[in-house]
Amino acid sequence: MSDDQQYDGYGQRSYGQGYGSEPQAQQQYQQQPYHQQQHYQEPANTQDAQTWQGQTWDTQYQPQVQHQQQPHHQQPHPQQVAAETAYLPQQSGAYPLPPETPAPAPEPVPAAPATPAATPAPDSYSAPTTMGNARITDAQRARAEGRSPIIPPGAQPAGLTAVLALLLAGGAAVGPYALLVPLVILQAVTAAGWFRLNGMWPARQGIALAFAGALVADVAVLAVDDEYALPAILGSLGAWVLLTVVLQLRSYAGADERMQGLMATVASASLAIIATGNLAAAPDAVIVGALAVAAATVARALPLPGPVSIVVALAAGAGAGILAGGLTDIGGQGALLGLGAGVCALIGLRVASYDYPSRFVHMTAGVALPLTVAVPAIYLLGRALA
Repeated sequence: MSDDQQYDGYGQRSYGQGYGSEPQAQQQYQQQPYHQQQHYQEPANTQDAQTWQGQTWDTQYQPQVQHQQQPHHQQPHPQQVAAETAYLPQQSGAYPLPPETPAPAPEPVPAAPATPAATPAPDSYSAPTTMGNARITDAQRARAEGRSPIIPPGAQPAGLTAVLALLLAGGAAVGPYALLVPLVILQAVTAAGWFRLNGMWPARQGIALAFAGALVADVAVLAVDDEYALPAILGSLGAWVLLTVVLQLRSYAGADERMQGLMATVASASLAIIATGNLAAAPDAVIVGALAVAAATVARALPLPGPVSIVVALAAGAGAGILAGGLTDIGGQGALLGLGAGVCALIGLRVASYDYPSRFVHMTAGVALPLTVAVPAIYLLGRALA
């Protein structure tokens, strides 16, 4: 085989420039059998070598171009080759890569044997969960442990109640405007204590609304004559209940939350406005009733058994009514007034002791409710006995 004859990558013979003239190459090509004939193409550039395209079974296969070996001094640098082939266009019709084999699933780890959960200490909270709030209230915990959820306010709130009662009695003896100062304090403590007793804290808007209703009732009672004092109180109460309902209807909270806020605000405003009855009641009745409440509250705080403590508290209230009645025009009938005021004071203490209250409840509701709840009895009995 001469130097002018070369074989391409498919075993077929190609003819270079030194083979001869072009008619001779075409004549030799025509003498070959038909199944060995290959299509001849005119070279685009006479300086390049002539190539033959052979038939293949795989129509998607793209043959690789084999570069002729160049002399050692003419071979390109490897970096130049990499730069020239880095941005070659992607061959069309290429088959996609086979899907990757999914990784085998990890073997399940055997579960550890269940261990009994640690029992929390009596004074600690349970562990947090993702299924909701697992905490129970202090009252529920007290019932579960066999303790009573009712805790009386104690001696310190009873002492503050006695001091506030003495201020009310002294203000009633001086005049309505002197009575107004301790009365406003009583109304403010009542409004704040009722919201905290219901577990709603901070509730600044509700407290402010209830306290504002009490102030309006005070002004209304002072602005009218004595015979119109009770209608002024009832009118203020009705107007404030209506205002509270309207404000709750404008709220965007849920139905349950709005109902709870409505009931708490109405009750707080009602109690604070009812305390205005001290201005409408007879001054002597206010003096007797306030002193009876002070005596009954202090006696109830003594460390005595339950039934004995109640009897002692009622007896102290009646005795204080007799003593205070002797100093006023009520006289001996002050025992009945003192007994009625003492019963109401014990009811107020019971309400302030319900559902395991906090110290803040004791220092607000525990101080104010005995005096506030006793106001209706003071007003009605004072009108009847005077």
